[in-house]
Amino acid sequence: MPQSSDAPSAPIASFIPELDRLASDVMADWKVPGAALAVVQDDKVVLARAYGQRDVEANLPVTPSTQFAICSITKSFTATAIALLHNEGRLDWAKPVRDYIPEFRLSDPVATERVTVLDLLCHHTGLPRHDWVHEPGDLAPADMLGLMRHLELSRDVRSAFQYNNLCYNVAGLLIERLSGQSYQAFIRARLTDWLGMNVGFNVDDLEASSEPARPYKMHGDRRLPAFRLPITTTASGAMTTSVVDFANWMRLHLGQGAFDGERILPAALIGELHAPRVYNWLPGYAEFGQAHYGLGFQCNSYRGDRLVEHGGGWIGWNTQMTLLPDFGIGIAVFTNRSPNQVPWTLTLHIIDRLRGREPIEWRERFRKRRDEALEQIQADKGVREKGRRNNTQLTRRTNLRPTPAIMSTLLTA
Repeated sequence: MPQSSDAPSAPIASFIPELDRLASDVMADWKVPGAALAVVQDDKVVLARAYGQRDVEANLPVTPSTQFAICSITKSFTATAIALLHNEGRLDWAKPVRDYIPEFRLSDPVATERVTVLDLLCHHTGLPRHDWVHEPGDLAPADMLGLMRHLELSRDVRSAFQYNNLCYNVAGLLIERLSGQSYQAFIRARLTDWLGMNVGFNVDDLEASSEPARPYKMHGDRRLPAFRLPITTTASGAMTTSVVDFANWMRLHLGQGAFDGERILPAALIGELHAPRVYNWLPGYAEFGQAHYGLGFQCNSYRGDRLVEHGGGWIGWNTQMTLLPDFGIGIAVFTNRSPNQVPWTLTLHIIDRLRGREPIEWRERFRKRRDEALEQIQADKGVREKGRRNNTQLTRRTNLRPTPAIMSTLLTA
């Protein structure tokens, strides 16, 4: 049975039964064990809802207070923290990173001197993902900084969008360097404590919380528990929280930097965070406009409405934050299975209802695209199998991650 906190507002109460049915159906489609959502409208939390189980094996339900890993939504906190330092004059985000971290180096000396703090925040450095650097999980954030000088650039600075977790790792180190605090301490003291949010920054924090969700993944058609794998680029994606706590984060940004009558940032700076800066991609549905990246936020439009949003994904987690600043609407949906389209299906349904429109059947659209993709994968496997030569073995993917010895050599080079 769905879990709810407080009575929903009248407009939302009218479509809760259909929302509950949709949540049940789409979670079954994607084999998602648990989900929680919160809706903010006109600076109030008008709905907090939870579905399914946070731990299937222990038969524990999700509630609106259940803690999830929000993954890359963390980037919105990092960018907002940088905006705080910029507003206080402790940094100029249009200046090169090396003005503040002299040891910052990329493989190209010209790019090293050109990359600014803004470039880090809008993924405009010319550096591709290189996720192998942090995904082994055994390097500290400062160690990753030292490795960046060995990583190949694939584009010129400011020539193309290239999503990069390592650059947000640098932004986190920059916060520490200028504030004299750890990243976690600064975020707590200047943002989440002020907003009354209960948050964590790693797997240990999640497991120590009163209601931790357990992550799940798919192996073929089977859903299995996943390890709570750490995200070591803390500033790019390691935060944990609940939807009811996260609602205050949406209120802050919908309030253009003000919360409960107090201002933390000028409205103009919130506008800078939310403004489109770098062309990202063209979504595959006509209802969406061209996507751009701002500073820790994605910028898009849906059926003519401006969206400011960000998703998060990691093994066992899939989350989504969506703001409609022009209408004072914010929606957060957290789930404990990856990948899936539950967050977007529920988000778009809620948007359509709150905007007085007939909802589009996103459940069927997303399911159709998933099924087509799975069919294509099987077809591709068949083509490869037919291309095999007798008495040979299938080519196997090679693990290209460096050995610990090589990593040690790179760090000291």
